[in-house]
Amino acid sequence: MNRFIKISALLLLTVLIGYVAGSVAYLFRFPSEIRMTENATHNLSFGLPFRATFNGETTSVAKINDQPVTEDFGVRLNNPLTVVTNSEGTAEMTVGLLGLPMRRIVLDVVPDIKLIPLGTAIGVRINTDGVMVLGTGSFLGKNGETHHPADDILRGGDLITQINGTQIKNKEMLSEAVANSIGDITVTLTRDSEKMEFTITPEVSMTDGVKRIGVWVRDSTKGIGTLTYYDPATGKFGALGHGIIDVDTKKLMSVRDGFIMPSNVTSVQRGERGIPGELEGEVNTSRTLGLITANTPIGVYGTLTPSARNEIVTGQPIPIALRSHIKEGPATILTTVSDNQTMEVDIVIESVNRHTTDETKGMVIRITDAELLEITGGIVQGMSGSPIIQNGRLVGAVTHVFVQDPTKGYGIFIESMLGI
Repeated sequence: MNRFIKISALLLLTVLIGYVAGSVAYLFRFPSEIRMTENATHNLSFGLPFRATFNGETTSVAKINDQPVTEDFGVRLNNPLTVVTNSEGTAEMTVGLLGLPMRRIVLDVVPDIKLIPLGTAIGVRINTDGVMVLGTGSFLGKNGETHHPADDILRGGDLITQINGTQIKNKEMLSEAVANSIGDITVTLTRDSEKMEFTITPEVSMTDGVKRIGVWVRDSTKGIGTLTYYDPATGKFGALGHGIIDVDTKKLMSVRDGFIMPSNVTSVQRGERGIPGELEGEVNTSRTLGLITANTPIGVYGTLTPSARNEIVTGQPIPIALRSHIKEGPATILTTVSDNQTMEVDIVIESVNRHTTDETKGMVIRITDAELLEITGGIVQGMSGSPIIQNGRLVGAVTHVFVQDPTKGYGIFIESMLGI
């Protein structure tokens, strides 16, 4: 009997240690900062056998479980917390076990931002801040010999910014600088955010007698996307929910300047299993709706023109939802897929990954709207940036489609797009 008791106690202790160890591991996977909007109620669920204490400086920022935060105020984390935020600021929470502090988590209360969701189809053009290298090649010289001056020096994705100290803004300037060079040239470029210099010896081409270095380059790109929001407080817009990537090098394109223009969706290639669909349209290059100032991994940003604000900004501002607000369940998106008419369609948010390391994949969504499914088959290229709305709040934007199931795709949190 004593042996049975000892074995049972040992097993119980082993289970308990395993549970605590697993809880500790989960705790350290939890983000060190949790963002919440002011003047709102937030529900936090940790489900951990620990205790959290808050310092007295957070009294003016929030109430926890309807209790004002005082010095050494504490709560257990095995039950959900209701946090009512009063004002912008930060609250510090120290999580511990048996009086031993283990993790410090900051509750960051941010302003209750209101934005106007759009869903307008646009044409996008950006000019690179320099000339992007796509690859290198060879050509025949004046005596019939093969030359490949840039091989093993330049790489796809390099951004050439200067030749012999002269700024290079486009392909024509690069060709002219090489053609007029004498002897070796010094090429200044950016590679993976690092500035570098290389020496290359141009050779004369048999074809036209012009000096070349044997490189394929690009200085601009264009396409169709969707405007996500307009911020009436700043006059700025956000679009796409992801960056514009060069199709050949798969590198984020550096922006010197860029424009968004009106786009008329003329047809749709429906998405099918294994084949992503696409919006096809005509871009009115003679009109500018706005200027692009930044192309980032989480979206394209800029400022709308006054005429564009009057033309495409409709509706009223709505509050944003941080990831702690978002729930699995019904929602809608605004998107334009035909006749230049923005439509609000039904979706379901199937999962919310609040701790994602890929900001463009914070949510998994599924299109349920019969009309949109009939037109597009689901999510198609060009719908990136379509705003996602749940319970009257802007929660994010569509970013990617599941190639094997076009009815599903990813969405980015709006707080990620706003950088808060």
